[in-house]
Amino acid sequence: MNFSYFQQIYRNLSATQLVEKALARGEGILASTGALVVTTGKYTGRSAKDKFVVDLPSIHDQINWGPVNQPMSEENFKSLYGRLLAYLQNKEVFIFDGFVGADPAFRMPIRVINELAWQNLFSRQLFLRPAPEELAGHEPAFTVVSAPGFRADPDLDGTRSEAFIVLHLEANLIIIGGTSYAGEIKKSIFTALNFLLPRRGIFPMHCSANLGATGDLALFFGLSGTGKTSLSADPQRRLIGDDEHGWSENGIFNFEGGCYAKCISLSAENEPQIWSAIRFGTVLENVVVDPATRQADYDSAALTENTRAAYPVDFIPEAVIPGVGGHPRAILFLTADAFGVLPPIAKLTREQAMYHFLSGYTSKLAGTERGITEPQATFSTCFGAPFLPLYPFVYMKMLGEKIARYNPHVYLINTGWSGGPYGVGRRIDIKFTRAMVTAALEGRLEEVELQPDPVFMVLVPARCPGVPEEILNPRNTWADAAAYEETARKLAGLFAKNFRRFYGVDREIASGGPVF
Repeated sequence: MNFSYFQQIYRNLSATQLVEKALARGEGILASTGALVVTTGKYTGRSAKDKFVVDLPSIHDQINWGPVNQPMSEENFKSLYGRLLAYLQNKEVFIFDGFVGADPAFRMPIRVINELAWQNLFSRQLFLRPAPEELAGHEPAFTVVSAPGFRADPDLDGTRSEAFIVLHLEANLIIIGGTSYAGEIKKSIFTALNFLLPRRGIFPMHCSANLGATGDLALFFGLSGTGKTSLSADPQRRLIGDDEHGWSENGIFNFEGGCYAKCISLSAENEPQIWSAIRFGTVLENVVVDPATRQADYDSAALTENTRAAYPVDFIPEAVIPGVGGHPRAILFLTADAFGVLPPIAKLTREQAMYHFLSGYTSKLAGTERGITEPQATFSTCFGAPFLPLYPFVYMKMLGEKIARYNPHVYLINTGWSGGPYGVGRRIDIKFTRAMVTAALEGRLEEVELQPDPVFMVLVPARCPGVPEEILNPRNTWADAAAYEETARKLAGLFAKNFRRFYGVDREIASGGPVF
């Protein structure tokens, strides 16, 4: 890239310098904890319908084209990119040079160019920060250019709106405009890694990871809002990373150097590690603060339910640095069931694990995507469909091979509703979910009697330390048994309908789903 486009370049500033720049430019204010508080306008979550992949002959047959991976012509990309650079001409820009991939064997250098100082701080805190001696010869393998102030013209650029996130997987370039939501930066890099790493035999995963005192490693899969960050930030275990990891022959490694935690209803009691991480150097997105005291109101959803905190992973006490570990002993699939009929915890066979991984059932929670105002049942392939450019069988096959080789225990954890659907039942208490997760990770369920759920066929434990037995069977939590049966059959039907699109999947895997 020709840097002569820009009037002034601020390259690899420290967190303190970026906070100073953001304050001087009026981009945000400081909270009472010292965190930088910013707002992102009307885009307070990912704009999934505005993401595109440049359609090129070299990759056309590899990409799973559709509503997630929408094609853009190279001609439209060149025109859009040219106008984006023209917009940035004679402006100040902020550059971060860093890495993704904590394992040195698979580390990839990246560059992020931002119009806004606070977004450059976000990039600095979320990605892996280089040592000073690593900057001299830094050559990015992938570059992200983010200019929220530049808006696309749908008629001219072939976009859906003024917002766009476009990946050019041959030029190793990502351009973002029209939206200030910083999550687009990290998720676009994750999408690129999901394209590149399977070629190297590495299984890319939308999951968090942590490590126990005995070296037992656990993975937590799930979409935003299902508890990946909250449950992996466990004071009794060491955090490796909260969102994106790779699984190689060496073991697990974090893609990032930071965490991007949801803040809605955050409390020191329920999430003490996240609470303590919100200090100087942290970016708070769309969190309401008192104008006089600057104290954050984490219960307020006045701007969005999707309030966020971005901070370096080493803000979490005893985090694993660098973020690498061995092979997992336990895998947990997190789902926020808005129907309220899935058991709060169940063990899965290998075939059931592959079925549920391919299905990726959960509920989109308010604010995580633009336009979502209440939970909506959805099937997100591999618990990360918005970030998967390749066909889902690629990722499912890699999971199945890893389970067969390393034999981890796999559990399905419902962090959603119990006693009725959303609006009737209550969300499962996080203290009970934590107790179930702890029991699973400590092996305390391995000798417990398991009974298959009569509809979903997953294996439900008869008891779990620290959890009332009556909530383990979701039927027991509903006042109306007939309503439960009807709702359970409805969800089972949605599973079956969704799975029909995976034509040709092995019969053993297809049999891992619910029965009627």
